[in-house]
Amino acid sequence: MKSINVLKNWAEITPFLSAAVLFACLSLSATGVVALVIFIVMMSAVIASVHHAEVIAHRLGEPFGTLVLALAVTVIETSMILSIMFTDSGKNASLPRDTIYSAVMIICNGVVGLSLLIGGLHHKEQLFRIEGTGSGFAALATLSVLVLVMPLFTISSAEGTYTNSQLIFIALSSLTLWLVFIFIQTIRHRDYFLPSLCVEDESVHAPPPTPSQAWISFALMLVSLFSVVGLAKLLSPAIKSLVTVYGAPESVVGIVIAMIVLLPETWAALRAARADRLQTSMNLAIGSALASIGLTIPLVVIFSVIYKFDLLLGLDTKDVVLLSLTFLVGSITLGSGKTNMMQGAIHILLFVAFLFLTLIP
Repeated sequence: MKSINVLKNWAEITPFLSAAVLFACLSLSATGVVALVIFIVMMSAVIASVHHAEVIAHRLGEPFGTLVLALAVTVIETSMILSIMFTDSGKNASLPRDTIYSAVMIICNGVVGLSLLIGGLHHKEQLFRIEGTGSGFAALATLSVLVLVMPLFTISSAEGTYTNSQLIFIALSSLTLWLVFIFIQTIRHRDYFLPSLCVEDESVHAPPPTPSQAWISFALMLVSLFSVVGLAKLLSPAIKSLVTVYGAPESVVGIVIAMIVLLPETWAALRAARADRLQTSMNLAIGSALASIGLTIPLVVIFSVIYKFDLLLGLDTKDVVLLSLTFLVGSITLGSGKTNMMQGAIHILLFVAFLFLTLIP
């Protein structure tokens, strides 16, 4: 009976367990078994943090729910980027670029592709509001080009970089466009982002948690996020060592970070698609990708300017082509408001090509 109660209360236990492991491992080297334990505990803390974000989301309702999830994931992502940059004394100038690019490709092709494929297999065709998803996708394409492509063509600094004034402009532009999107999503045109009411999903109709339960979940989510940040910093040397040992490109570090923080949210998006709530899946995907740029870039820019860290934002030619193809295909996929499994298969192929060409450029 005790073991059943422990399993039932895993979400409440995991944040404190992860915090305890963090403090226990502060004086240890993250290698071998220790690194494996840290990774497992960190993943558990990520899942717990997103679980508590879902509890808060259920209390607040849509589309505030997907916003909470997006913010939680972005805090984790940004914290991991900054912790690794500080560990390397700012030497890893391309890490923010690699992580943001990886997040965009994972979300726009991996998450969206799997959602459309699973939704198509179970429901043949699915519908969503192009008014909301389309505007979010347009904002994502705009920010991606400004942050990841335009540095290749500016002439005020070395290729692939921005001057400090250009960085500040890009940071303010990213944050402003993200805030406008949030205003549209939560206030001005909230109905554009609401899922259909004619779906059968018990989680949607379950009674919302009480205010006290929501506040407890908020506190536990903060503990989980704190633990994830600390554990990620402990684990970052091990990740870089593995990349070096196997001779993989340094950009793999960014892919690993993006995959770690997006895995729980991917699971939430796939569950929504299977329950015929594709709008929720699209909210999760587009919202997370936008937050990944709109919040991460301003914070990274602030720290890079203050601590004089170099930032290499411009992508390689190969990655520019893949990013452009992703937005071209995405505009076709999201242009009608109706999807099927064929569109999912196309995006999954793009995701596999992204992974393959990263490992074998």
